[in-house]
Amino acid sequence: MEGEPSTSAREPIPLLAPVDGVPPVIVDAAALTAAAERLAAGTGPVAFDAERASGYRYSQRAYLVQIRRRGAGSLLIDPVPLGDLTVIQEAVGDAEWVLHAASQDLPCLAELGLRPALLFDTELAGRLLGYERVGLGMMVERVLGYGLEKGHSAADWSTRPLPEPWLRYAALDVELLVELRDALEAELIEQNKIEFARQEFAAIVAAPPREPRAEPWRRTSGIHRARSRRQLAAVRAMWTARDRMARTRDVAPGRVLPDSAIMDAVLNAPADTAALIRLPIFSGPRIRRTASTWLDALRSAAALPDDELPAPAGPSGDGLPPPNRWAERDPVAAARLARVRAKLSALAATHTMPVENLLEPALSRRIAWSPPDPLTESAVEETLRASGARAWQRELTRAALSSALVDPEPDPADDADDAAPPAPERAGGRRAGRGGGAGGADRTRSRGGRAGAGRSVRGAAGRATAGSPVGATSSDGGGASSVGAAPAGGGSTDPAASGGSAAKPSAASGPASGPTSGAPTAPAHDR
Repeated sequence: MEGEPSTSAREPIPLLAPVDGVPPVIVDAAALTAAAERLAAGTGPVAFDAERASGYRYSQRAYLVQIRRRGAGSLLIDPVPLGDLTVIQEAVGDAEWVLHAASQDLPCLAELGLRPALLFDTELAGRLLGYERVGLGMMVERVLGYGLEKGHSAADWSTRPLPEPWLRYAALDVELLVELRDALEAELIEQNKIEFARQEFAAIVAAPPREPRAEPWRRTSGIHRARSRRQLAAVRAMWTARDRMARTRDVAPGRVLPDSAIMDAVLNAPADTAALIRLPIFSGPRIRRTASTWLDALRSAAALPDDELPAPAGPSGDGLPPPNRWAERDPVAAARLARVRAKLSALAATHTMPVENLLEPALSRRIAWSPPDPLTESAVEETLRASGARAWQRELTRAALSSALVDPEPDPADDADDAAPPAPERAGGRRAGRGGGAGGADRTRSRGGRAGAGRSVRGAAGRATAGSPVGATSSDGGGASSVGAAPAGGGSTDPAASGGSAAKPSAASGPASGPTSGAPTAPAHDR
């Protein structure tokens, strides 16, 4: 099939250990200086990766940094005793960095003084090429024919000492990253998408740090069950108390108290300790010891004056209503959004990439809700540019958006129907139907169109091909590319609540910061 990504007909070759063995972990300044000298003597791009302890620790700091460069080999650096790694930054200079899902690791690397001048993101390259599954392990298998070891992505990387199998896993993460980069670059050139990729990579490098969410407590799982402003205040108070405790202990908030326990307490409103510890989870000895903290939070919310209660709905990231409310708020805008989605989905299929990478969902919603006036192609392009869309995105989408944003003229027949007087009552009290039948029912019209049109669905395996639907999610925003590294303490903590974790947190786990305007983001990647 034309444009099909590189695949191997044979079974992948298991890659069980780094070719040069597992390198020793660098923990002191002398070893770090020697490692920097090796990197400086190496050539070509530099592969980077970082391991965090998401789901275990409050902090999103790096607990292990992996680096590999031709001529220098692989390095494993423990940043906990070292802190500042600017000597590594100086050693690599302006060399290109290679990361997989870079937006997840760049924030914690920046905390150590490591910032790229040039970037190649293998996960994002896979998306632009139309790969359906873009986890590192799957891409190495499909493109290079090797199978990476799995099993430690969700480990607690703050553990010391780090077990040998974990170190082997970490070293393998960068073992073939430069080779993967080279193969993907060749495919990008073949598909005439190399300039798309370069602009996306540059946008990631230039993106400012993410701003914290205004009200991160509103991402508590199950908050929709709070039916009053008073209950919302209780959620806020308990979330804040939990966040303070988690920060002090450097423990993931969900391990202090899961979201489900917050909602149980809010909905049951226990009056005293005895009532609180009868609730699920609160009866356990660990959480029972902190019962007074949770009761104090509930009581503080109950005592708030009405004018200090939170609003029923918090501010959205773009200030727009949820897409599922557009039809009732503004039917014309809802129909406009449906046309925009349909146009973008078709365009994404033509270019064999997910629709959310063609244009960020928040941007398409914003322009559908408030189109430029006058509505010209140049005005659409300027709106896209001001919102952070890259040049390649503007060039591909401006014409399609310009046509989709044009509202159709009203149907005169609709106006005539609206102005028509009620039909006379017939004998027996039944109104004469317009269809002429004895029991003709009143006819209703829907002017707004269908707000959900344009949703695109991809297959479970392989990749989208030209002419096929693309995008694993609708262009509403739950897209796979809308994630970055989650700042500490924010959002839903369900994975931790159930005892699990994710080394690469995703949007579903509720990061505490919203998307950066104009900067492409990547979801959590798996091995």
